[in-house]
Amino acid sequence: MCEFCDNSIRTSGPDTNSQFREILEKCRALFEKKLNDYGPSWRIFRPSSVTDQIFIKANRIRSIEIKGKSLIDDDILSEYIGIVNYGIIALIQLEKGFSESVDMTPKEALREYDANSSEALELMLNKNHDYDEAWRGMRISSYIDIILVKLNRIKEIEKNNGQTTVSEGVGANYLDIVNYAVFALIKLVYEQ
Repeated sequence: MCEFCDNSIRTSGPDTNSQFREILEKCRALFEKKLNDYGPSWRIFRPSSVTDQIFIKANRIRSIEIKGKSLIDDDILSEYIGIVNYGIIALIQLEKGFSESVDMTPKEALREYDANSSEALELMLNKNHDYDEAWRGMRISSYIDIILVKLNRIKEIEKNNGQTTVSEGVGANYLDIVNYAVFALIKLVYEQ
């Protein structure tokens, strides 16, 4: 079990706002630790490479769900945390563009992380109001299927140089991916 999954964040009843914030805090803590190890080396990723990193993690989760076992130590929770963090990296890269070298300090990267995670939280609160927490009634396997669909949409938009005719853009899809990954983490941490 990952260090993320300690019992200190369990509460008695479902409070989406608190649970969502606590999960984001745990994801941020890991992001910060990785910044200490590697710095914001991810600034070199082109957008398609970030999309592929998320795809690898999402595909692995689906593979484990289907096969029922994993031969590598990283568990599903760790992969969902990676999806949240890479989703936020994708949003940063979308806004800032990629770089030929590391052009951001860890402190600046955390500031960008916080701004984008706040945007994901705000989106969740607005959608949760309109949809009355319908996500709680979904099966856990549906979250990864939705994430994979959104990744395929992003790949198509990337093929079209970021252009859409009637659909949401890449950023909206990344925000949704972050939110669905947080929902999965809430279900896995609080409801099992």
